[in-house]
Amino acid sequence: MKIIPLAFDSFGARSMATFVLTKDVRIIIDPSVALGPRRYGLPPHEKEIRRKEKLWEKIKKYAGRAEIVIITHYHYDHHNPHEVEVFRDKIVLIKDPKNKINRSQMGRSAFFLSQIKDVAKEITVADEREFEFGNVSIKFSKPVPHGTNDRLGYVLEVLVEEKRRFLFTSDVEGLSLEEQFKEAVKFDPDVVFADGPMTYMLNYRFSQKSLESSIRNLVRLMEETGVKKLVIDHHLTRDLKWRERMEVVFEKGEELGVKVLSAANFAGVKENLLEARRKELYES
Repeated sequence: MKIIPLAFDSFGARSMATFVLTKDVRIIIDPSVALGPRRYGLPPHEKEIRRKEKLWEKIKKYAGRAEIVIITHYHYDHHNPHEVEVFRDKIVLIKDPKNKINRSQMGRSAFFLSQIKDVAKEITVADEREFEFGNVSIKFSKPVPHGTNDRLGYVLEVLVEEKRRFLFTSDVEGLSLEEQFKEAVKFDPDVVFADGPMTYMLNYRFSQKSLESSIRNLVRLMEETGVKKLVIDHHLTRDLKWRERMEVVFEKGEELGVKVLSAANFAGVKENLLEARRKELYES
């Protein structure tokens, strides 16, 4: 199995798009990319816009190779209803559009499905299900809250297994809730791509208590599973001080022999935290 992060916040735009190459099937998870509409009271900088366009071209290139497309929820940095060619002749495994979903995502999902229904090979609700493609197993969690409550709806965590066990948590904002953690730990992953805590909103939309819970659960994930590489990114890398915030997680990883990384680190490229640097970009 080869795991390829295509676009993440540490690459310069909001995304968790990931390609998984196995011997029997090619999978793309959440093929989309977006920009924060406002940050520091400012719209996206031209550098962010160019970066987003470049990342989107990469996502579309890999989507063309995929046979399976997974959509974990219906936020625009995780699905793009206007680029239907991404879904042409694909098996599309989706978050249930009618149950465990908030009103906003229900409306978005209905539009998305109307867009792709005539181009996709097959569209299947995946919540709490397991699929096999040759020697590859794809397992989905029950829906878990997007973040620290269900105000933003629910997401699916996804495990892809082909000898190695790769877990993609989607938007859990740091695994701060016990139900998010339990779904992750039951998969006993080797490699984890996790949405980290929303520290750029600390003491505003994300509490100190939630941060402490996230750190505790990320440590527990390393202690209670066989994970060897833990990627924490997305909401977390909108914060220039994300490593400082995650110091305890890095220390525990070193102690346990777990590599704690951003998606850019995992891919072997330089971090490019453009949204976190938006004010600086406008001032330069």
